[in-house]
Amino acid sequence: MLYEIVFYGRGGQGAVTGSHILVQAAIYENKYGQGFPFFGAERRGAPVTAYARISDKPILRRGMFSRADLVAVFDHRLIQLGLLKRITLKKDGILVVNTSVREINREQINAEGRVHVYVVDATRIAEDLKLVVAGWPLVNTAMLGALVRALPVVSLESVERAIIDYLGPRIGKLNSEAAVRAHRELVYLGEV
Repeated sequence: MLYEIVFYGRGGQGAVTGSHILVQAAIYENKYGQGFPFFGAERRGAPVTAYARISDKPILRRGMFSRADLVAVFDHRLIQLGLLKRITLKKDGILVVNTSVREINREQINAEGRVHVYVVDATRIAEDLKLVVAGWPLVNTAMLGALVRALPVVSLESVERAIIDYLGPRIGKLNSEAAVRAHRELVYLGEV
């Protein structure tokens, strides 16, 4: 089965790194993956999009896509900018949003059918664990933990391993803890 995942974040939040870590976790499970960014000359804080494909078979498609199985939004304020209108969530698609707010407006989502909405306060998790660089909470690893609970394309254990391998043992351990916490704290809001 081929899964296509979009990461919407801001420069400095780790969306691109998150897509690469997810692909690495898939490789550990003998799956195939692609992870790639889309951005221009943006600076820290500017909107950034990253893409990932995960499959149990070789992936022949290349490049960006406009339909996704899951969209992970690293900053809920990006929804208000209309970013969710740029991508279509497939029928029974999944939306995972980093927010402390427990409400998502259906009119801000472009979807082929019903969407399953999840929220997690990845910012709070990153701040609790001191995963902050230049004032920006690094929410990518927390969002990965939440993502693989909402759509189990890979196991949490593979994500933890990929985080530690990608970031190194010292920083990786804290980031792995963020993934575990977000996996546990993810809240399902229901269908919209």
